[in-house]
Amino acid sequence: MKSIETLLREHPFFAGMEAADIATLAGCARNEQLEAGQTVFREGGEANRFYLIRHGRVALLTHGGNRGWLTVETLQDGDVLGWSWLIPPYRWQFDARATSQTRVTAFDGNCLRATCEADNRLGYALVKRFAGELARRMAAARLQLLDVYGDGRERT
Repeated sequence: MKSIETLLREHPFFAGMEAADIATLAGCARNEQLEAGQTVFREGGEANRFYLIRHGRVALLTHGGNRGWLTVETLQDGDVLGWSWLIPPYRWQFDARATSQTRVTAFDGNCLRATCEADNRLGYALVKRFAGELARRMAAARLQLLDVYGDGRERT
């Protein structure tokens, strides 16, 4: 069985991160398994964790009124789930549900925030990684909106 530090070193989100930083972050992490259909978190709930998906799939969902539940994005092996732990008021922006049996490494947001406050260099390195993830998610959401609603140009 691999240690949490080894799993973090192997995950794409932490590629190139210093070994000492990974060891520090591992102190805030634990391995978990999600069952298919399990709700991971709900929109508006307290965001106090984030997850590295090691194997499986998790759907990000939002309720679209009379359209019902809409899948915003489906995350899988190598992806990061949850960034709301980092930004006040620390509330989830979507629902998340495992769509298959999923293995994750879960991080305690309170532990991470305290760790980042104590080590600003590590905190900045982590924020830069999440900023890249947020930019990627915004681009994916834009494409999803264009797919659903079109680009606004008239068709002839």
